Amino acid sequence: MPFVKEKFHIEEGTIAFLYVMRTLNYTQGQAQRHIAKGRLIIDGESMTHTGTKVQGDVEMVFFRPKGRGVRPTFQNNNFMVFEKPSGVLVHPNTMATPYSMLDEVRSIAGDNANGTHRIDMETSGLFLASKHKKAEHHLKSSFENRTIKKSYLAWVDGKLTEPFTSTERIKVNKEGYEETKHKVFISDEGKTAHTDFVPLEYDANLDATLIACYPHTGRLHQIRIHLFHVKHPILGDPIYGASYAASDDYLDMTQSDEDRLIQHGAPRLMLHAHSLEFVYGSRFYIESREDFVSQKSLIYPPEKRVFNKSHLQIPKDNPQFKLN
Repeated sequence: MPFVKEKFHIEEGTIAFLYVMRTLNYTQGQAQRHIAKGRLIIDGESMTHTGTKVQGDVEMVFFRPKGRGVRPTFQNNNFMVFEKPSGVLVHPNTMATPYSMLDEVRSIAGDNANGTHRIDMETSGLFLASKHKKAEHHLKSSFENRTIKKSYLAWVDGKLTEPFTSTERIKVNKEGYEETKHKVFISDEGKTAHTDFVPLEYDANLDATLIACYPHTGRLHQIRIHLFHVKHPILGDPIYGASYAASDDYLDMTQSDEDRLIQHGAPRLMLHAHSLEFVYGSRFYIESREDFVSQKSLIYPPEKRVFNKSHLQIPKDNPQFKLN
């Protein structure tokens, strides 16, 4: 378990954040955040006052990485690039998360190493992590400023033959999930979003198209919602393109393996982070070595899978879309 609780004994009264800094080798900011999150415990209760003196027996909850020996496909003194498997989180979402890519990142480069961008749990492919705080700031700023170029590969439902662009605005769903499990949706009130798509290969037996995806913005679920919106959802997507009941079963972890195939078309989200291009001193172009194309063997036959067309939207007044 990456998050552990350990007991410590403090002989002389010490300011709380200083004790955490010295014990866990944290910076002052890290120590203060650690205490603010309630991870310094005295007599069974969390204390959150960073300047208070502490003495005697205390407990601390902290992240202790437990890597599984996954090595970066590329690394230098500043950053690492991993091939993230589908089904693995990039960062623990609760203290009970048993494993994430952060375990590998910090097992290799220590407590100041960190992931620099988000990838959905079910998406596979390239994951960029910093080795120190200066690199983390540079790379996160590069993602925010859109100077890092990314590409993805996806297997989608149906036939696409021509390149197209989606500039549909995306809005985060804050109204609840009574009618849909979608975390985002297309709305004129949403934030600007831009994705280019290029079909690469069509498999008639699977009625599935392999497409390259080039996001120019970084909205939540951007590629997934843009493809869903043009009636070609990503195969295996448990949220976009699925019925409410099927998505609910998936999120409640009550869905059987067979139902996952029938309702969503594949046992995983068929989306793969394929390449990264950025500048860090030199210009880097890094491409995934994984054979994602052959992952089409996971796709369920079209006559056996369900495609919930009733939940799909048709793009309005956009001549760039060519639907099949």
